[in-house]
Amino acid sequence: GRGIGPCYEDRAARIGVRVADLLDREALTGRLTKIVEERNLYLREVLKSSTQVELGNVLETVALAAEQILPFIGNVSTALYDALKRSERVVFEGAQGTLLDTTFGTVPFVTSSSTLSGAVTTGCGVGPKSIDYVLGVAKAYCTRVGSGPFPTELHDTTGDQVRERGGEFGTVTGRPRRCGWFDAVALRRAVRLNGVDSLVLTKLDVLSGFDKIKVCVKYILDGKEIDDLPPLAADCERVVPKYVELDGWKENLQGITKWHHLPGTARLYVSALAEMVGVPVSVVSVAPERESTFFSSSATFLENFLAER
Repeated sequence: GRGIGPCYEDRAARIGVRVADLLDREALTGRLTKIVEERNLYLREVLKSSTQVELGNVLETVALAAEQILPFIGNVSTALYDALKRSERVVFEGAQGTLLDTTFGTVPFVTSSSTLSGAVTTGCGVGPKSIDYVLGVAKAYCTRVGSGPFPTELHDTTGDQVRERGGEFGTVTGRPRRCGWFDAVALRRAVRLNGVDSLVLTKLDVLSGFDKIKVCVKYILDGKEIDDLPPLAADCERVVPKYVELDGWKENLQGITKWHHLPGTARLYVSALAEMVGVPVSVVSVAPERESTFFSSSATFLENFLAER
């Protein structure tokens, strides 16, 4: 019930079981025997639980995992290095959002890993010079799952409308996601931390029908304007967003597949966001279908980059 946290704790403590350990099951069995003893002691003495882990069950699970995984393992770092040397295109996909990063996120409301683009190097075993383009992905509004600071959160019918239109409910749990206006301050932080070259702006269609759309451009904390999230989560909870208002649009965007077919106010909204965060929006999405994700008028550099590869 604690997600991936315990696994990262084991890795940091240098006791975690790695895929490579499956290659020497005899040695692994000895290690697992000791680990199970320690875990049972923790369950019994610290958590005061009557539950105990059976070593036999653990070994059976590991044996099944080994049978399924071992045919597919290899030296990923070498495979990627060789592919890059052959000038092949390699795409790394990040997980979760910048503000969930274990170091630069809204600690303690974060995940257990680094969610920044730089994590590619340590996570996949490639050098930093291997990354030659960083494509950021952001919604046309903001969402957050679970607890934590959310300066632009909407606690009204507007937030409910965004949630319903955007289908902002957990895929597995069905839990409603928290929704709010676009936060240019938070995205500028994400752009800086990740070295973003350009952005993909998704779910633009969700904002159709609003007369006015707000965008947070600064925070106010204790009467002073600030341009970045404060370091303490408690202070992040106290910031007051400073908004600008942009004209909305009434048209339904679903079915649009070309940038110039978007309503003028929708294009203006996208262009304004790009100016506020300091990088171009090169790709826009207005529906789940593949053809509903298309290049914007600012996509020249990205298109040239892809063409060269």
